[in-house]
Amino acid sequence: MFGAFSFAAAKNTILFMPDIALFIIASALLTIAPGPDIIYVLTRGIAQGRKAGLMAALGFATGVLFHTALAALGIAALIRSSGLAFGIVRFAGAGYLAYIGLRALLSKGAFSLRAQEDAKALFVIYRQSVIGNMLNPKVTLFFLSFLPQFVNATAGHLEAQMALLGAIFMVQTVLIFGAVALFSGLIGDGLRRKPSLAKRLNVLAGVTFIGLGIRVAIPER
Repeated sequence: MFGAFSFAAAKNTILFMPDIALFIIASALLTIAPGPDIIYVLTRGIAQGRKAGLMAALGFATGVLFHTALAALGIAALIRSSGLAFGIVRFAGAGYLAYIGLRALLSKGAFSLRAQEDAKALFVIYRQSVIGNMLNPKVTLFFLSFLPQFVNATAGHLEAQMALLGAIFMVQTVLIFGAVALFSGLIGDGLRRKPSLAKRLNVLAGVTFIGLGIRVAIPER
């Protein structure tokens, strides 16, 4: 998408290598901060188990590539400059999260995965997570403002630099969200051993997803 790294590009990226340590620290702090993405992964893990949480984590990490591409190509700036475009994408993302929440609320029985449906259900969770992340314009604008702070303009190959930073952000997202998924999965395993609580997990998931949709829809000052 950004073109292959040439030898000159690889050489020039060394000029901004000292900032990568700071970039990783800042990225990790932002990733673990309470927000829609980490709450979504946490809810998936509790309601549906560790595998579901991990698929959600991978889905959001995959979405990082999409937002990095938009930021590097300048499309995010166009979305920011157009209130209509930003609003359309924002409400589409909010509606999608609310749709997932309503399906959870209307699902019969517990919201956990059954063994014979694991493969198909896990792919659905991954796909929903990718789409939900892609339809959040606030994430796009975040990448537009965050990544350039760690780009060395004098080194050139700005697209290649942003692509590298996006890849690093994706890796640390998988690691942190993966840990959250495993931890929340353990909590969910304990809750599902109690039938009275297990049947309420879909309500928890549904209400949480709808709440996240409302949060995405509310414009920030």
